[in-house]
Amino acid sequence: MTETTERIVNLGLLGCGTVGGSLVELVQGRADDIAARTGVRLRVARIAVRSLDVDRGLDVDPSVFTVDAASLVVDPGVDVVVEVMGGIDPARDLIAAALRAGKPVVSANKELLASAGAELFELADTSGVDLLFEAAVAGGIPFIRPLRESLVGEDVIRVMGIINGTTNYILTKMTEEGWSYADALAEAQALGYAEADPTADVEGFDAGAKAAIIATIAFGVGVTAADVHHEGISTVTADDIEAAGRLGYQIKLLAVAERFDDASVAVRVHPTMVPVTHPLASVRDSFNAVFVEGAAVGDLMFYGRGAGGFPTASAVLGDVVDAAVNVVKGTHASLGSFGQAVLRPQDDLDSAFYLIVEVVDRPGVLANVAGVFGANGVSIRSMEQSALADDGAARLMFITHTARESDVQHTLEALRALDVVRSVDSVIRVIGPS
Repeated sequence: MTETTERIVNLGLLGCGTVGGSLVELVQGRADDIAARTGVRLRVARIAVRSLDVDRGLDVDPSVFTVDAASLVVDPGVDVVVEVMGGIDPARDLIAAALRAGKPVVSANKELLASAGAELFELADTSGVDLLFEAAVAGGIPFIRPLRESLVGEDVIRVMGIINGTTNYILTKMTEEGWSYADALAEAQALGYAEADPTADVEGFDAGAKAAIIATIAFGVGVTAADVHHEGISTVTADDIEAAGRLGYQIKLLAVAERFDDASVAVRVHPTMVPVTHPLASVRDSFNAVFVEGAAVGDLMFYGRGAGGFPTASAVLGDVVDAAVNVVKGTHASLGSFGQAVLRPQDDLDSAFYLIVEVVDRPGVLANVAGVFGANGVSIRSMEQSALADDGAARLMFITHTARESDVQHTLEALRALDVVRSVDSVIRVIGPS
């Protein structure tokens, strides 16, 4: 009988909030099973925090905690650095220092990786250590590892995802309960899904950062958060939700990253009317899902909890185990090199659109409005007219055929300039047939 010798791998955590605390509990609870399966025993050796006076409710020796994050990342007694503090500064410098010191890093920091990922990936490769970040994109869903490993030889054409649980929860309540946007947001805040300032979520910045990371890994080019076009859900109304359902759609905040035949890429986040027959339409509440379209593999979907302490910590732990095993073996996983992204302008993209236009209700108005669409090369697929409480006004709802974004924007400008148009109230992109 062969006796197995365990190798202890010491972890140094940067941050101990919801995710960090959950990670500590998972490491403590799963250490025996991980050791039995890998021969590596994980041990939390140091935790850098802002204050030593906070009771975090963890079964950890108080001497493990420190306020000196800079010393932790170069401590010879730390084998793997785990960054769960968030933000760009000082996380960027701390991760860079750890990599230069030859320590693998596991991070859940989407904001940092979306802005400085390419340089940190290069530094990790130069230093010969891992930089792993499964939890940065879709919480507990194992997606980045399949994208960077299993699909590395796949010609990925498009990735579409619901990658923000807060907005998906809000849209679910508006769809299923008939709530207003304001009421659904208030409930999301009460449940802890949304921050007191929800801007990053509801205006698409959070999803935009994740989309940049996805595009970088999927297409092998450096995409940053600044390259992502984003629109939020704060203008989506109950009328939009009702119309979408009646027409066979659900409204979702989608992140879309796609590569074209000329190797240009486009990355964007915006509300989208998704056919109810599409798998993404059935993703409810705070769940996330990512839909991958590949030339050879066809369609794949990854689904699960996109946020929360333990789901996110589970993804972090998976990376920690990988990094720890690689430390023992003296190897690392390389992300390879990233080319310069050639970004396709938003104006050059094609989509169908749903539009609501409020007009003066008198003869000839519909012909005038339709003429604006035709003059700008936008074809109307369907149109509905309804009277408003104001006897002198009517609401026109249009869904266009696929059109160039710039043509649609010119159409909107021309519509707003018409004296018979009171307002253009909704503009939402549409994918696929109803």
